[in-house]
Amino acid sequence: MQYLSLVLPVLAGLVVLVIVLVKVLRAVKRVGVAQARFQGTVRDRTGLLRARSAALRVAIMERRASTKDDMPAPRTIG
Repeated sequence: MQYLSLVLPVLAGLVVLVIVLVKVLRAVKRVGVAQARFQGTVRDRTGLLRARSAALRVAIMERRASTKDDMPAPRTIG
């Protein structure tokens, strides 16, 4: 029965360790989900910004062409 005084604190420590690990892993998972959402939002906004800048370049090119020839240049994609 002397070993019982040694085993009980070890078991209690293992139970506490498991509980702490479960909580930490849940927190890590939440951070990962939040990070993925944030990266998706940044990718979406970056794509919109690129599309807007491309449209602006096309508009500027059309404007320059219309001042030169008084005829709008054909719209091209690419």
